[in-house]
Amino acid sequence: MPENHIPEVRRQYETLPYPPRDPEDERKRLISTWLESLPMINHYCFGGRQSFGQGFRALVAGGGTGDATIYLAEQLKHTDATIVHLDLSDASNAIARERARVRGLSNIEWIRDSILNLPSLGLSPFDYVNCSGVLHHLADPDQGLHALRHVLKPDGALGIMVYAAVGRTAIYQTQSLMRLINGAEEDPARKIAATRDILGSLPPGNWFRRSQDLHHDHRMGDAGIYDLFLHSQDRAYTAGEIFDWFQDDHGLHLEFTDVARGRSPYLPHMVLGRKPPDRIAELRAMPRRKQYEVAELLGGEIITHSFYATSDDRTAAYGDINAVPFYFHEPLTGEIVARVFNTNRGQPFILNHENARLSVRVNPGRYGAKLLGMIDGNLSFGEIFDHFRAGWHGQAAAPSNEALFDDLRESYETLNAVDRLLLRHPS
Repeated sequence: MPENHIPEVRRQYETLPYPPRDPEDERKRLISTWLESLPMINHYCFGGRQSFGQGFRALVAGGGTGDATIYLAEQLKHTDATIVHLDLSDASNAIARERARVRGLSNIEWIRDSILNLPSLGLSPFDYVNCSGVLHHLADPDQGLHALRHVLKPDGALGIMVYAAVGRTAIYQTQSLMRLINGAEEDPARKIAATRDILGSLPPGNWFRRSQDLHHDHRMGDAGIYDLFLHSQDRAYTAGEIFDWFQDDHGLHLEFTDVARGRSPYLPHMVLGRKPPDRIAELRAMPRRKQYEVAELLGGEIITHSFYATSDDRTAAYGDINAVPFYFHEPLTGEIVARVFNTNRGQPFILNHENARLSVRVNPGRYGAKLLGMIDGNLSFGEIFDHFRAGWHGQAAAPSNEALFDDLRESYETLNAVDRLLLRHPS
């Protein structure tokens, strides 16, 4: 293994594969991973034009026990796509392979190796590369990113997750605490036992006790406790540092999307909710990067940064008359959304979204609720606008496409910010 790999890290994942998974559970449920939802990848990385056929290739680099690999393979099993699962842990690979066997998946190739060796493995380039929860465990994370880019097609996309510094403040305090308590102890079982003992006795003022609702790994058994509190190589980043690294140093375009919440926790006006301060207009006018830095500190609860990285901005464009809008991640229908956005009869209202932990003021516009009600996942914006004008009864001329796009913009941007309204091309 390359020197960049900390030997203790590899030993950890051989002894305690992470995340802990029982392959037999595949008979009962499919675990989805947020970044690997194909409609999301299509919207943010391929302008809504990716068919995921014609030899589509995906790499899961540092795939662990297989969550992202299995989810991709299940979604792509009726195509000619190939998924490559790469991980340095034999124990983790064994669990992932058994999960695939239980599901009857035959579209996965298995490699036991380090992501740092990718440039020398002779693999054909990939359309999509997932690397979730890996780079922050390397001695030199940037070397890992260079390795990932080496096997990525020029028009391909990265799906990345790294730890977030602000939301994990209490984690790093607890890691320091356990290093002091465990001292020279090397037995993982004894270190885990000591951690359990301390966690059960934390005083009320302890930062982890006061913020433990943000974290769940310690509830996943020994592997979760070790990964969260006892990891030998663990770093985190602020949103600004992600921009420094991926955008400034590597020239990549970034699209952030927090699990279940999209980019809403990175937008100050959404974080501040129903009673924003007087300066909210100034905050919304800030450059994107600065808004993200402000929002991360305002909210204080982003524990991981999940994002897509591409060589340029390839997000499906709002304003394209041929784009097909569709609701996603929840069983939403046009009728349901139209009813919500017409709560105040076309006037600004407070949109409450429990799953996204969002409460924000929205101006639906004159026609927004009706237009949202016509979205069915099949009609393009052009067809929706034509249907809208076909029923026009006003004395003035029916609004143009540009006017309807402008009127719908705030509603679209609000729903898109939580990734509940995405776009694809008709092809």
